[in-house]
Amino acid sequence: MKKSIKVISFVLVCLWLGQGLNGQTRGVENGQRYERLVIRNVIVIDGKGTPPVGPMDIILEGNRIQSVRGAARSENAYQKEEHVLDGTGMYLLPGLINIHAHLHDSRADQPLPFEYSYKLWLACGITTIRDVGSNFQKTIDERRKSQEGLIVAPRIFLYMMAWGRTPEEARRSVQEIKKRGGDGVKIFGMERDIMEAALDEAHKLGLRVARHVGVEETDAWDDAAFGVTSIEHWYGVPDAALHGSQNFPHWYNYSNEDDRFRYAGRLWREADPEKLDKVLQTLVEKGVAWCPTLVIYEANRDLLRAVNQPWFKDYLHPAVEEYFKPNPAYHGSYHWDWSTTDEIFWRENYTIWMQALRRFSDRGGVIGVGEDAGFIYMLYGFSLIRELELQQEAGFHPIDVIMHATGNNAKILGKEKELGRIRQGYLADLILVDENPLENFKYLYPTGVVGLEEGKLIRRGGVKWTIKDGIVFHAPTVLEDVKRMVTEARK
Repeated sequence: MKKSIKVISFVLVCLWLGQGLNGQTRGVENGQRYERLVIRNVIVIDGKGTPPVGPMDIILEGNRIQSVRGAARSENAYQKEEHVLDGTGMYLLPGLINIHAHLHDSRADQPLPFEYSYKLWLACGITTIRDVGSNFQKTIDERRKSQEGLIVAPRIFLYMMAWGRTPEEARRSVQEIKKRGGDGVKIFGMERDIMEAALDEAHKLGLRVARHVGVEETDAWDDAAFGVTSIEHWYGVPDAALHGSQNFPHWYNYSNEDDRFRYAGRLWREADPEKLDKVLQTLVEKGVAWCPTLVIYEANRDLLRAVNQPWFKDYLHPAVEEYFKPNPAYHGSYHWDWSTTDEIFWRENYTIWMQALRRFSDRGGVIGVGEDAGFIYMLYGFSLIRELELQQEAGFHPIDVIMHATGNNAKILGKEKELGRIRQGYLADLILVDENPLENFKYLYPTGVVGLEEGKLIRRGGVKWTIKDGIVFHAPTVLEDVKRMVTEARK
């Protein structure tokens, strides 16, 4: 029996990888880059916000897209090609870009291999991440290894943390980021004169800036005035539309995360709608993009859903699982005494927040997609797909949501001339899915969805191939590696 199982497993792998069995896919192995690779007969969903087109043939040479053209009608058109991926009935998208990620090598004081999050991201079709806060002594080397194809990992952009107690210290901090090879700057809460100095220095050095603001002296007016590249989350936007302070109770303590996140759920309702429109218009005029990360706060409006996500069973590493449990020692692990009332306020919060996102976009604002996983019950990769669903819930057409996660994110990175599109000369970052994600974003989850076909329940969807920098990864194989990693860690 064991021998039979092994034979069946081998045949299944051969079917996936096209090794020696009948079919148009041939000469393609997991983890390889080819001098020339043909992806034939696919429907293309580009990152420019246009409807699907096809069938198309895509030719890759090394790590670049060499050609995008109508599909050859002859079955023998690519008979002499050594490496062919048959995309018949499949959909080709630019690789998803995650512009709010964190490279974690530990959670809850337990080790967590980088490989774990890398492979989850790739299995979910994420070929590029923007890291906005990690141990840069370690992650600079990770970025290099990813660039050189030495590890199984997405493309990595590092936005290093700026700090300073004075304007002069802030400037030196930004200068050090440039010296160390940072791709950009991440700033947290800063007093106004310090933030102005940090942004001024970043602009002089050609560094883009991602900004996480809290309840503090500065808000979205300052983001616009000083030239922030992207707002992370949403703090500072409704704050800028208040008349004075939020209506905090006298015992509120911002350092207590239970207080902080409970009352964050009551903020949008206090924003003046007319003043908020002026804030949004100003951000658009100043070219400030918005990465809302709707997903990272979803537990606040439905805690039971967050705790019981189905992929936790096979893919939740025990170190991450421990970090998610309520514990004042861990950032974002604040769900003790969380109430029905809190969830009701947060649901209203989401309604107003989503309306603001739509108004921002309608005025010409650039919306991005990020996940902030590793916190608040959000698992790497899976939560980015959930972010797509939430942006659709906010009222965006699925075509536009795909653009947010590809073309728009590339623009926020300043890489719109080489990433986020399926276009000749662009980097070969692509994903192949066997169902139409515009019909159902759940098809992008690597676990797929259960469907009914001829009276039988079958599993459909899931990214099948992730191509990063021309390197072809078989997504189900990569996901299986994660499952083994988790099983071993649980032992």
